[in-house]
Amino acid sequence: MDEKRKIVVTSALPYANGDIHLGHLVEYVQTDFWVRFQKLRGHECIYVCADDTHGTPVMIRARKEGIAPEDLIARMHAIHLKDFTDFQVAFDNYYTTNSPENKAFSEQVFAAMEKSGGITKKTSPQLYCEHCKMFLPDRFVKGTCPKCGAEGQYGDSCDHCGSTYGAEELVSPKCTTCGGTPVVRDSEHLYFELEPQHAYLEKWIPAHTTSDVSNKLLEWFAEPLRGWCISRDAPYFGFEIPGHKDKFFYVWVDAPIGYLASLKNWCERNGQKFEDWWQNPSVERYHFIGKDIIRFHCLFWPGMLHVAGFEQPNKIFVHGFLTVNGEKMSKSKGTFVNARTYLDNLPPEALRYYYAAKLGGTTDDMDLNLADFVQRVNSDLVGKITNIASRGGQMLQKRLEGRLGRLDEEGRALIQKCRDASETIAKFYEDRRFNQVIVEICRLADAANEYFDRREPWKTVKIDAETTRTTLTAALNAFRLIAIYLKPILPAYADKAMKLFGEAEWNWASLNETREACALGQYEYLASRIETAQVDAMIAAAKVKPGESGEVSHESRASKNKGKEGTDGDSGAPTPQPTDVPSLKAEIAFPDFEKLDLRVGVVESCEIVPKSSKLLKVVLDAGGLGKRTIFSGIRGAYPDPAALVGKEVVFVANLAPRKMSVGVSEGMILFAGTPGVGGGVVSPVSAAGAGAAVT
Repeated sequence: MDEKRKIVVTSALPYANGDIHLGHLVEYVQTDFWVRFQKLRGHECIYVCADDTHGTPVMIRARKEGIAPEDLIARMHAIHLKDFTDFQVAFDNYYTTNSPENKAFSEQVFAAMEKSGGITKKTSPQLYCEHCKMFLPDRFVKGTCPKCGAEGQYGDSCDHCGSTYGAEELVSPKCTTCGGTPVVRDSEHLYFELEPQHAYLEKWIPAHTTSDVSNKLLEWFAEPLRGWCISRDAPYFGFEIPGHKDKFFYVWVDAPIGYLASLKNWCERNGQKFEDWWQNPSVERYHFIGKDIIRFHCLFWPGMLHVAGFEQPNKIFVHGFLTVNGEKMSKSKGTFVNARTYLDNLPPEALRYYYAAKLGGTTDDMDLNLADFVQRVNSDLVGKITNIASRGGQMLQKRLEGRLGRLDEEGRALIQKCRDASETIAKFYEDRRFNQVIVEICRLADAANEYFDRREPWKTVKIDAETTRTTLTAALNAFRLIAIYLKPILPAYADKAMKLFGEAEWNWASLNETREACALGQYEYLASRIETAQVDAMIAAAKVKPGESGEVSHESRASKNKGKEGTDGDSGAPTPQPTDVPSLKAEIAFPDFEKLDLRVGVVESCEIVPKSSKLLKVVLDAGGLGKRTIFSGIRGAYPDPAALVGKEVVFVANLAPRKMSVGVSEGMILFAGTPGVGGGVVSPVSAAGAGAAVT
């Protein structure tokens, strides 16, 4: 067990202009897993968040509803908090950016920016709607792309050709609020210059982010960093910039400062000092964010903190987007599902479990395959894990007076096997490899079920009550340890299990205890099977009505409020297209295909093969088949082999071993990609996907 730590954790702030949906929950649920694990280990871990409340979209929506922006954000705050609470996400403080603490911190940071000489003024052309009487943010303008001529494009980038541009460059622009034609007006704005911090940020970024994130960010450091526009013109719902009449802080200035404000508010309500937390170098600080807002959190935010003299986050953990059934979320298909729509049809534990089973601590996108979701929850959570408690607990209560006995040697060996996994599971939690936590837990559940089935208590209960009691005592104690491991992922489930064993609270040290010769509590159903009909009902409820917009990208705060902030822009390079697609090989008959034994394995380790420019050595955990070592010529696509560790992959299990100069290869992993592009390899085929075998 590591020494007691003090930790501050944040998730990106959800925008007050919309509902929480399943894509958002990828972030908040995984942050909650990590925070609950830290608390289970005995660490002092504070999880703060807030609604992001400022900006033009909130102002315009409130105007359309005929209410004050403050009334809108108060209503949305209550809705968001209810959704999070019902999904068992436990913030220590869920606050708002429209707060006195945030205003004070924003003004403090800006004063430091000015004092450092980092604030400059520039005049730039912007679109102004004379009907709405306001300068238009890029996402409130649509027109024809000036580069490719595609119609209906937003004022910052073209979805058709990928180009970026200024809103004033659009052909035939229209205000998306009133439909009027805006005019071009010059406006003076404040910029925060990042170039003076070039050397500091170039060193800071790789030390606080993963290599894939830092490599992307450092592409901009080959030339001077451009200034970041931090002001917006009135009318604007936000904080007015001191000394600059009718100029307001751009929402992305005060949004991350909201982390500080939420923490300070928590400190004030709990008799703590803000300085003892954020400004204490011995306290760890971590941000969980999506990959769409990397620039704000890994470039602008550390620059602001550095100038203002605040401590920096220790690490910024970045995750990918959510797809559903392999595609972006879609309202027309009913796969853009709000949190409340899900909760109206399905239990939160099911989604928390499935997300944990899929999250590997990387920036890879995560797919919610609905068929796999039903199957995995039913087979693993209900049929494998909960089944131990259900069979054992109910038999003990109905046939053996509900009293546990003593463990025999075989039972103690099973319990020790479960205990021996504790530090492995702890390491996976710490590294945010929640999918590996689930793999380990399922292994233990398999061992407990195998023990249960081998001992056949349903038979022995008829002839030998005490032998049966011994068997059930071991099985239920194994389940108890599994439930403790699951507590960060399934807190309500674990609380029910805790009551079953008559305990008031569990922590990591509870793994060292055994429940023997005591009464078992009344068995309460822990988890129920989910039915495809429930998923179908959810999809039907989520579908848009005729005439509404259907397709929805994983749109973030960054895209909704993005303006011409210099480093905000993407490269604008078009997506590469295949240019040389090889022809098909000779056709095979279906009986040939039937000979393939395709299995799912988990990559335990992956390393470069010395003296080879192409090969990686992959060790798979193949479940009941044991370990498999496979050599695969994919090094060109994975220069960092660690990126594959923890992934579930499909492999050909019955391929004859092949002796190679570097060792024996015991199968073939399937990878999906586009032939002729990027070496042909993109990503391993998962159990929920399909793709070509690329060698």
